[in-house]
Amino acid sequence: MSVLVKVCGLREKRHVADAVEAGAGAVGFVFANSPRKIAPAAARSISDFVPPDVKRVAVMLHPANDDWLAVLEQFDPDVLQTDAEDLDGLDIPAHVERWPVFREGGSQPDTAATYVYEGLKSGRGETVDWSVAAGLARQGRMILAGGLSPDNVGAAIRAVRPFGVDASSALESSPGNKESRLIREFINAATAAETNL
Repeated sequence: MSVLVKVCGLREKRHVADAVEAGAGAVGFVFANSPRKIAPAAARSISDFVPPDVKRVAVMLHPANDDWLAVLEQFDPDVLQTDAEDLDGLDIPAHVERWPVFREGGSQPDTAATYVYEGLKSGRGETVDWSVAAGLARQGRMILAGGLSPDNVGAAIRAVRPFGVDASSALESSPGNKESRLIREFINAATAAETNL
């Protein structure tokens, strides 16, 4: 079993490179109000070297269609990640993959495709109930998010058996400032856990 590892909230080219070199399958750039927010053109410039097998993810929250189209034009992501109810109101071309976000306590995932499962608020380091997540993970390809760190990602993978894992705030020295060592430790811990499944 190969677990997809996503590092989210990247704002510096060296941290994108750290994630790619350590084996991340996806790198996320936040275009919603957050300490991790980045301009679409800047996101493109710090990720222009990312190989085709690593997905560049635009992370948004209730975007207006015009805001999404600006991200599409200036960043040209491989994936759009936003709350499930947002997707119907956006003009998303066929070449952009959709990762709907389902939140703990909200509507249940109803897809056979890839989706993200996390707490009520993104980027706050809040873990979800892994026992509930484990039941949902049998539906579609769940990327488990929320409060995952180098210290607990192995336990999360063993408990939930997700398709992927996603971390942001736990890989930072302060809000919005990633740390190379933590990025590598997170990816290494996730990789080690999947070899023991």
